Amino acid sequence: MTTHILILGGTGEARQLAGRLAMRDDLRVTTSLAGRTRTPQPLAGETRIGGFGGAEGLARYLRENDIGLLIDATHPFAARMARNAAEAAAMTGVRLVTLTRPAWEPGEGDDWRMANDVAEAAGLLGAAPRRVFLAIGRQEVAAFAQAPQHHYLIRSVEPVDPAHLPPRATCILSRGPFSEDDERALLIRHGCETIVAKNSGGAATDGKIAAARALGLPVIMIARPKQAGAAVVHTVEEAVEQVDDHLIGLSEERGA
Repeated sequence: MTTHILILGGTGEARQLAGRLAMRDDLRVTTSLAGRTRTPQPLAGETRIGGFGGAEGLARYLRENDIGLLIDATHPFAARMARNAAEAAAMTGVRLVTLTRPAWEPGEGDDWRMANDVAEAAGLLGAAPRRVFLAIGRQEVAAFAQAPQHHYLIRSVEPVDPAHLPPRATCILSRGPFSEDDERALLIRHGCETIVAKNSGGAATDGKIAAARALGLPVIMIARPKQAGAAVVHTVEEAVEQVDDHLIGLSEERGA
């Protein structure tokens, strides 16, 4: 019997997991993408694009598509999706597994100032004008309009809505991963004096953290939101093990 798995995607880990699972005969794999990126990278298995309509909409999708296992492999800062996944799993009784890369930890030579959210990060930049590398994506750039005295270098995969840009901003479009050497060259070329980053974790974007350490630049690090309750794993391999454990449990139930 084939088990239908829904992966809430948008990360490299989600793509890797879909590739691992879609080749199996005992699984049907669907990956859901929010649709914010116009040219997403190809995925193995089936793909759906767009939101569900909150937790109730996701719960309805789980029921209507006979989903046997839900894997939240969204970005660590996709807090609303994480809450919706937890609520939908509770509504339907579908098992939820959260795949999230480990958070970064400050090491020797790091100069981190912690912020709970983007608004606090903007305040921590201080009153004196600075050149800031804003490495937070494009969704929450508008929060830095409260600190218009700074010049911001903003990097994102998709263009930022001009209405959300602070008055002094330079935008570049690029998709990671980014090496430490490339990040160091970028920071030097634009004269950046500090970095604002979300604690996304993982190796794809940690080059900027290593570059800041090498250049002695301070980093304002935005802490992750609290995760909703679920089985949490940190690697694709651990997620595959969770899938196998789930299938074993189903087999035992059917044989009972």
